[in-house]
Amino acid sequence: MKTNVILNADSYKASHFLQYPDRTTYVSSYIESRGGNFENSVFFGLQMYLQDYLTKPVTHADVDLAKDIFAAHGVPFNEKGWRYIVDKHNGYLPIEIEAVPEGSVLPTRNVLVQVMNTDPECAWLTSYVETALLRAVWYPTTVATLSWHCRQVIKRYLDETADSSDGLPFKLHDFGARGATSEEAAAIGGAAHLVNFMGTDTLSGVMAARQYYGAEMAGFSIPAAEHSTITSWGKAYEVDAYRNMLEQFAKPGKIVAVVSDSYDIWNAIDNLWGEALKQQVENSGGTLVVRPDSGDPVTIVTETIERLMRVFGYRVNDKGYRVLPDFIRVIQGDGVSLNMIEGILETMKTRKQSADNIAFGMGAELLQKVNRDTMKFAMKASAACIEGLWMDVYKDPVTDSGKRSKKGRLALIRRQDGTFNTVRVQDLCGRENLLEPVFRNGEILRTQTFDDVRARALG
Repeated sequence: MKTNVILNADSYKASHFLQYPDRTTYVSSYIESRGGNFENSVFFGLQMYLQDYLTKPVTHADVDLAKDIFAAHGVPFNEKGWRYIVDKHNGYLPIEIEAVPEGSVLPTRNVLVQVMNTDPECAWLTSYVETALLRAVWYPTTVATLSWHCRQVIKRYLDETADSSDGLPFKLHDFGARGATSEEAAAIGGAAHLVNFMGTDTLSGVMAARQYYGAEMAGFSIPAAEHSTITSWGKAYEVDAYRNMLEQFAKPGKIVAVVSDSYDIWNAIDNLWGEALKQQVENSGGTLVVRPDSGDPVTIVTETIERLMRVFGYRVNDKGYRVLPDFIRVIQGDGVSLNMIEGILETMKTRKQSADNIAFGMGAELLQKVNRDTMKFAMKASAACIEGLWMDVYKDPVTDSGKRSKKGRLALIRRQDGTFNTVRVQDLCGRENLLEPVFRNGEILRTQTFDDVRARALG
């Protein structure tokens, strides 16, 4: 479906062209996370928006439609301004967007994106694009940030309880496609998760990374059972359903995941996997990943691992923690959140179970249970040129100092001690501005590969 950029905005934006002071020629706005749940952010996703929305020109037909829609909708419409963009700029938006490189890990409360009109006749346009531009930034950045923090937690426990963190890229699997609000959300959020990990069942995210960032294959998956494929055999033949999974997929060097709590997870471990199919599991040459899917995750995971160790044995690694044999592992995909991951791993640690034993699948918590307030994202005007003079534009509500906005044309610097700081452009004093132009007047000025983005995010 073709998107009409004029209609990709909040309704009240249509009347704002009448609200600026006379002889306003330029407006500069910026996007930042004002804090929220995380102290650091992983910037990601702007390139997708630029390619999909801002490289396609507005046409007079778009203006015609918008004129009719806004008239019926009950708000004024800047027909003259939009006709001017079509005639003067061939329909390409006369704005410049600056941004930090994607994958950058930055403390919150710093400028990430800055936008300003390039034609003095279009000062109203800067804030008009806020709705779409902010949405294009806050969602993928929030998902990438959440995923990144999950990675930090998992890595810490691997460092403490495992001999190696080599398996880290596959320790958090994206199960979120079905819980996303749309295919586009699954694609954007799914790609954001892949900045930090390489395991996913969200194909849309794989395709987004391929289309917008040139990643031939950014994520991987394995054969896995769901309840319907197990329960279709009937409870009396549960063991045959499991045997079929092993026969079909448990090949040398391969991994297969089997949900095992359709009826009784403890019977499945103790009697089916641990007795009837024990020799087949041990001798397949592959790795069986047992998936519990109900109950309290902390209790169920640690008890699942304990019972698997009881029937299949374990070794003690160099750090003194117990590890299942290589042919069997566990994945927890129910009720997984950032806090739950830490809770599970901490309890495993107290029971001397290595983090090597477990991988996680996160669904709605990863792609859906986030919103703009998770990281308090906002786009605010910070400077305006009126009658040839630049003026600070800001808000500073006495009822909420956390909503105080920045003033002036902004730049981002890295101090000598490695920390970051947002300053005014005029205060750069020869220091490098980490904000780089990425879009101007319909042209994308900088593109990044997925490998580039990952390298920045993962250091």
